[in-house]
Amino acid sequence: MTKQEIHEVKELLQSPKKIVIVPHKNPDGDAIGSTLGLYHYLNKYNHDVVVIAPNDYPDFLKWMPDENTVLKFDSQPNLCKSIITEAEIIFTLDFNALNRTGDMEEPLEKSSAIKIMIDHHQQPNDYAKYTYSDVSMSSTCEMVYNFISMLDDTSLIDKSIASCLYAGIMTDTGSFRFASTTSETHRIVAELIDSGANHASIHNAIYDTNSYERLQLLGCALTNLKIIPESRTAYITLSQEELNRFNFKKGDTEGFVNYGLSLNNIIFAAIFIEDQQQNIVKISLRSKGDFSVNEFSRAHFEGGGHTNAAGGKSDLTLQKTVEKFISILPTYNEALNK
Repeated sequence: MTKQEIHEVKELLQSPKKIVIVPHKNPDGDAIGSTLGLYHYLNKYNHDVVVIAPNDYPDFLKWMPDENTVLKFDSQPNLCKSIITEAEIIFTLDFNALNRTGDMEEPLEKSSAIKIMIDHHQQPNDYAKYTYSDVSMSSTCEMVYNFISMLDDTSLIDKSIASCLYAGIMTDTGSFRFASTTSETHRIVAELIDSGANHASIHNAIYDTNSYERLQLLGCALTNLKIIPESRTAYITLSQEELNRFNFKKGDTEGFVNYGLSLNNIIFAAIFIEDQQQNIVKISLRSKGDFSVNEFSRAHFEGGGHTNAAGGKSDLTLQKTVEKFISILPTYNEALNK
């Protein structure tokens, strides 16, 4: 954002407005943390603020302050459409293309509200009047902190805001181990802890509340783990039958793909998860170094994301999707064996 744009946004927010905040479909820790962190900040200016998520998200994110106020578009579409229609400002957080919101895409496109994008994914679309896009950032939550700082309001960051933003930074940096974690990220995290974020309890709420079924599902996933040494690649498959067997709940496979990437001499990892309800195979991709899973996913699996973390999907069967993936890999062997 330019200084002029920051000034305009600050002026825009000086008087109470009807504001909607939207994360992407299947929101993760960064999406929910950033939307609720911004929600608590805007409430301090007496705006009429509503967070509308395209659909539900994992239970391990539902401890965040005022999470119970979040509306889900898929379960209350008429109410959500009405709120979107009446909105004066719409913030879109942790995504940069409206199709990432699923069924919310059409009402968001039709809305006459001023749109403000805050996001760190590559190749943003040009739909917002004000765009704060920075692919070097660790997370959208770090960017929301910077956004509040741009508005000279870091003094307003309280325990609720700090806790939400800390959660998103922690999850999107892989507990601060990914390359996107900078010294500035740590400085911001220190400020959030000083503002009331309890890092130990947040970590416990997100990572240390496994169900027995989830650990059994992890065991199944690891049993299915395969490696392709010549491509320095590992992949995991999970069928719908396997998900059902272990009473799968949304979020249960979070982080599974990283086990493949932890193997010695592996720099590319994938997980393929069958979803019979949507009739697709969901794909998560991770990499080390310069190999871009964002470009790989965009080229072959209708997805995208970051250089080292991306997602995609396939309309083929689980078996055919894996066969396609394996057939593509030799094209990338030179890049994977640098």
